[in-house]
Amino acid sequence: MGRSKSSDRWMQEHFDDEYVRLAQARGYRSRAVFKLSEIQDKDQIIKPGMNIVDLGAAPGGWSQFARQLMSKKNKLVALDILPMEPLDGVDFIQGDFREEAVLQQLYDLLEGASVDLVMSDMAPNMSGNKGVDQPRSIYLGELALDTAKAVLTKEGTFLVKLFHGVGFDAFHHDVQQSFSKVVIRKPKASRPRSNEVYILAKGFK
Repeated sequence: MGRSKSSDRWMQEHFDDEYVRLAQARGYRSRAVFKLSEIQDKDQIIKPGMNIVDLGAAPGGWSQFARQLMSKKNKLVALDILPMEPLDGVDFIQGDFREEAVLQQLYDLLEGASVDLVMSDMAPNMSGNKGVDQPRSIYLGELALDTAKAVLTKEGTFLVKLFHGVGFDAFHHDVQQSFSKVVIRKPKASRPRSNEVYILAKGFK
């Protein structure tokens, strides 16, 4: 006999809490860490010797995870409109990276260092209205892609969260134009009810 929708949902919420509890137990700032860690296990996108830019970084889970895998001398710059508690070895810029002054701050912090990975776990504040949320999500993806194109070194890597829906295919195609290998990842830590996926692009042209 099949379980009811609500009992499925309860199972799901319970499973989600496992990630929340795991994050707390391991001292991570968010359950989103496990999405990145799963992609890392599969694709090895973070390596020692890399410089990384983390867009929409608050509360800082991704930066926290990535920093552990990097060399001490390498740079990790995190940006967000929201404030973020300081993290050892992470330079944080609070501001809107669409603004020239904020991008300039990023360049200043990089001091000419090449950027090997741009990652973005940004999502709009969800209103529940797909007609509003989906264009916002695509827009954030486009901003992240524009930033990646501006700062990435040749052969660099780009990881971005996106939601399936209107505009997804066109955005996916845009990414393919600029990178030699593009795959879509749906980590187990992503809620199955969510239509979020991650586009992973390697080999910036």
